[in-house]
Amino acid sequence: MPESYDRSVLLLGGARSGKSHLGVRMVEESGLKPVYCATGVPLDAEMEERIARHRAERGERWVTVETPFDFGGVLGRDLRGVGLLLDCVTFFLNNLLFREKEEEKARALAYRELGALLEKRRKEGFFLVLISNEVGLGIVPETPEGRIFRDLQGQVNQWLASEVDEVYMLLAGIPWRLK
Repeated sequence: MPESYDRSVLLLGGARSGKSHLGVRMVEESGLKPVYCATGVPLDAEMEERIARHRAERGERWVTVETPFDFGGVLGRDLRGVGLLLDCVTFFLNNLLFREKEEEKARALAYRELGALLEKRRKEGFFLVLISNEVGLGIVPETPEGRIFRDLQGQVNQWLASEVDEVYMLLAGIPWRLK
């Protein structure tokens, strides 16, 4: 693997800011074997259609691993020579909060799973691109659940930013390098 791809990258931004598009492009341009960690859960017809469209856009070259609640499907694989795209941390956190119903339990699981993925990357040296929404730029959420999610997402984003090699913020499809 080229040394330039032995790194981890966090792409932050709002909805439809271009995070996923850039993440796919980064992995494809690496020339590495592309693996997509899908955290979205198809709970309705619109989400099913969205997932199918994204899968088709990536093409058959990509290996897709469903990872809505944990990363066991990728942690057991040899990831050397792989470009791994996790899309997205926000859905992952949402899934954990929805399933666990307790903020602290969801927080502990999120840090455990993401920490294991980051540790595996350090040991095996694959290219890791993480996508996450920046949810703290808008108004304060109206409900306690919304505020809990916003706070947890912000804390996880801060932690991830401290753990990865590079961080970009996307605005209107334009990446701004933060780290």
